[in-house]
Amino acid sequence: MHHLFGLVLAQKDLSRAGDLFSLEDAEIEGSLSEALEQIRIISSSADYQTNDNDQAVVEICITRITTAIRETASIEKHGKALVALWESCLEHNLKPSGKDEDTPHAKIASDIMSCILQNYNRPPVMALAVPVAVRFLQRGNKELCRNMSSYLSLAAIAKVDLLADHTDTIVKSVLQGMNTLKFWV
Repeated sequence: MHHLFGLVLAQKDLSRAGDLFSLEDAEIEGSLSEALEQIRIISSSADYQTNDNDQAVVEICITRITTAIRETASIEKHGKALVALWESCLEHNLKPSGKDEDTPHAKIASDIMSCILQNYNRPPVMALAVPVAVRFLQRGNKELCRNMSSYLSLAAIAKVDLLADHTDTIVKSVLQGMNTLKFWV
């Protein structure tokens, strides 16, 4: 892993996290999957929900990683690690704690979702992402569902067979009152 990424994540050093943006995308691209795994470990810790410092470090690192992935067009290389972090969010509370206040894991899920699902036209990435995406539909976060439905509709247009195995889950989500799936309603 790039030295600065390793330092920021190992020490959860918020004061150095911003320095990640001074690095060239190509300089850190090779270590992004490893950094995503470290973020998964940090965000799965028992005190993550209440640790503002760790949440800020994770948020900054995810922003830097997703930017580098987009700029280096390396989504297929790092897709598996992105999906693993995204899927780990399903193990945590995603329902807003207050009015329009997302939980820390809902914030991670949202950031990762946009990075992954903006690549709806890349079948290898969507093959990894769609099974996880549909699981978010029944997790009670309406904003995530609304955004997910937009991306899933694009995926359906690009490659409908990716959603075929998940039709039951999508229909159940609609029937349970989560009428955010614009392309079905």
